[in-house]
Amino acid sequence: MSNIRSYIEDYLKHEGYKLQQFSEIADINVGTLSAIIKGTRLMSMNQLDQITSAMGLEQGYFYEMYGVECFIESAPHWRRLEPFLYLCAELDKLDIIQQVITHVTDDQSYIDELFNVAESLYNKSMNEAALILYECVADSEKYQHSERLALCQYRIFLLHKTMSKFDNLNAAVKFEPYIDKLNEEVQLDAIKDLANVYMTIDLWDKVDAWARELERRTEFQLEMQSRRRKNKRRLTAYPLFTYAAYANLLISSVYGTRKEYDKAINYLQKYMKIIEIENPTEEDQNIIDLFKKWGEGNQYVFRIMVGQKSMIFPYLGYLEKNPEEILTGLLNILEASNQYGYNIDHVLKKFEHPINLFNTDFHNKDNYNYQMIDRGYRVFYYEMAKYQINQCNYSLGIDALLMCLDLSSSSKDDLMCVKCLDLYGEYRSEANETQMKKYKNVVEKLSLPTF
Repeated sequence: MSNIRSYIEDYLKHEGYKLQQFSEIADINVGTLSAIIKGTRLMSMNQLDQITSAMGLEQGYFYEMYGVECFIESAPHWRRLEPFLYLCAELDKLDIIQQVITHVTDDQSYIDELFNVAESLYNKSMNEAALILYECVADSEKYQHSERLALCQYRIFLLHKTMSKFDNLNAAVKFEPYIDKLNEEVQLDAIKDLANVYMTIDLWDKVDAWARELERRTEFQLEMQSRRRKNKRRLTAYPLFTYAAYANLLISSVYGTRKEYDKAINYLQKYMKIIEIENPTEEDQNIIDLFKKWGEGNQYVFRIMVGQKSMIFPYLGYLEKNPEEILTGLLNILEASNQYGYNIDHVLKKFEHPINLFNTDFHNKDNYNYQMIDRGYRVFYYEMAKYQINQCNYSLGIDALLMCLDLSSSSKDDLMCVKCLDLYGEYRSEANETQMKKYKNVVEKLSLPTF
């Protein structure tokens, strides 16, 4: 079987190089190079890259062979394995990482180091490589109640989120039992992230329960904070008051979905009061400004939803000042218009350009969780379909409905698919030939579960 040494020997023979010549090209000591070729010395990653470059090959050409020779067929050495993992991650050679790590984790002595590399890759946003390491460490963890295992499961939960609501539900359910094993401060971020996932899949009872738990645990941490030394390193992603405010924002959103708008406004006022803190730092002020923006927008929304049509005009001004809120804002106005029979053609005309950019690469997605944006598009087009149909603009309504059906199919949102199929069935006679053909094409791709 070919190995790296035989490749080097064949190359030297083919190119007619003496060992001394090639050692100068590769910038490796001739004695070292001779020992590598004879197999009496293992090469480092740096030497491998130098030899690969000297042979005119792309970096990483020999990594699969190197992984087998150094870490599978031979006893692995961490001094070589660590840089190998980082370089494979940088070059996106994930299959090689998986192959090597599967063998390496048989030795429990490497678990600590592998976890540290996973954390480093995670912090560098090299998420796919980090996920491989987290999963291997979690599978190899002997102590099922360890904080390290819980942190691995937390990272896996964050990295496993997909556009499928069922995948996200499974990930959330699997992660829940590990929350109590995390550091008490880290638990706040974990609960926030868990509640956000339940929000994207419309499990509002779960959002409510975890939001109240977040509020309870934050109150405990705030009490503990007053007793700690002030220079203790913070483990939460945000200042503690953020979590108290966010818990109440979530509860306000829950009541909003239940159409209990008086309660929604009460919790809105509560989180607006929480952010009134003395002597805020620059970080604090940025968070305060964000909650103030959300609070202003939500006050308009809740009043529009109880039938105060006059609030639409100032809300439009708010959306113009905060273009990242346009998707959510137009969705809210559409829902209200469908409930109360408002004509909002002037609103749709005013925001025609951003609407045309929805669901394209030009739309700014930076300020939202991508699952929330995807869900927002689906609901937006469904409400748009209802609105246009209510206005007897059947062609526009069916176009929006087909867009919603297509997005829901791609996101495996079966409930929304069923709603689209029902609405289309009701107005099938209004569809033109092009729309009927598109409907047929989308339906053929559907794989709805049978009951």
